[in-house]
Formats: sequence, structure tokens, C-alpha cells
Amino acid sequence: MARVRYGARTEAEMAATRTANTRLPDIWSTGVVAVWESDPDVVAAVLPPPLKPAGRPLVRANISRVELAGYPLGAGSVAVAAEHGGVAGWYPLVMPMTHERALTGGREVFGEPKKLGDVTVERDGLVVRAAMARHGIAFVEVRGAVSGSLPLPEPARKTDFYFKFLPAVDGSGFDADPVLVHCVREERVRRLESVTGDVVLRESMYDPVADLPVRRLVELTIGEKTSDQRGRVVERVDAQALLPYIHQRYDDPRQILDGPPEGSV
Repeated sequence: MARVRYGARTEAEMAATRTANTRLPDIWSTGVVAVWESDPDVVAAVLPPPLKPAGRPLVRANISRVELAGYPLGAGSVAVAAEHGGVAGWYPLVMPMTHERALTGGREVFGEPKKLGDVTVERDGLVVRAAMARHGIAFVEVRGAVSGSLPLPEPARKTDFYFKFLPAVDGSGFDADPVLVHCVREERVRRLESVTGDVVLRESMYDPVADLPVRRLVELTIGEKTSDQRGRVVERVDAQALLPYIHQRYDDPRQILDGPPEGSV
């Protein structure tokens, strides 16, 4: 019988996949990072418990082009500063990706709030433009010019917070208790430059980051970096406390509440 591609993989094939994953080469990305101070009450309002606001109401937009062999990946993120259990980190609200492979892995394994979208990083001499767009709306755009080189930072550990869950089959809550994930990245930078410019937030009903206004621009850079990624479940969270925030993950705020169609079997 010919190989049935949907059939079960052999133990040898699964072992080979696990071994290959441990030998991944460094993957470098070119990215624009913007950090700004926003309104403290707004930043606090988007944090599901048990996350707490950080000392400063910071928002970070990271817009990158990742050099994957065979197909470059556009990867973006808008996150707010947060703390949990004495750990300082970032809570991403939306992470647009240009390829489904990057989207599904992050959502299913780590609980990342990834969505398909358009992510672009362009540089023409000193002029820089980077944007995240979905549904035809560039809801974050960074425009500016490179103003000088910056000293390379030491390798650093950075933490993102994610909530991993599955909506219930009957449309009521979750199938199991959600979990809070700490995703730790060891980041290395090989090039870093300052950018003089601005951040434009456009209104979008699907990605309402315009609710996090730029009160003061703290950092605007373009650079090349690589990082690894390790996640761990740190605790199970209260389902009822998390449920009011689940619309952050979906374009249709009613999606989490959708039950099976009437008359379905």
C-alpha cells in the first residue's frame, strides 16, 4: 500500500523530528521596536488576573521580518508591561503573522494571541517604515529615519505572559481550566540603531490598539536580533476571572459565546 500521509507517524519519524528541533540554527530578524508610555488606567484595564500592572504604563510594538529559509516571515506584536509573581514581562494583546505555520504553532503550544495579518518592515537608506495591518487597516505604523548607531546590549532574558485555553464545546466557558504560561526568550542583538520618528495608531474594531495612546515615546529602534524560546505553565487560573477578557483573542467578540447551531447533531 502506498504511504497514507494522514496515517500515523512511526516512532523513528517522531524521534527524528524531536532531534531536529533541538538543533535549530540561529534565526535572525530585522525589526523595529517602539516603546511608549500610555494611560495607566488603560494599561491596567487590559490585564487579566492574576497579571498586575508594571511600575510604568508601557506599551511595546515589535514589527519584524524574520529570515526563514525559503520564505521570509512577517511577525508583529503589541504588548503591555505587566508583572506576575515577582517576574516583570510583557502581555501581548495581538500578534499578527504572515504565515499560518507561525500562527498555529504559537497559539496551540504557548497560547499566543496570534492572528493572520500583513507585517512589513521597509528600509530605504536611512528612511524606515514598519507596519502591522489586518482587514485592510494598518493599525500600527512606525515612520522615521535612522539617526545613529547604538551600543549592542548584552544578551538578555525577556518574559512574555500568555493564557492557554480551549473554548467549551457547548459554548459555555472553557473545556478545562485555563493556564498561565511564562514564555522566556534569551535574546541576542548583533545590530542596533536609533530611529527618529513617530508611531501612528489607527482605529480598528478588530485590533483596537488605538485605545493605548502614545503619551510619550520612550524608545524607537531598528535592529537585528535572534532568540530562543521556552515556555512553562506556572499556574491554573480562575476561569470566570479570565472569561471577560477572551474577546481579545477573536475578531468577533461573540465568538467565544457561540454554541452549536440549533438542530445540530
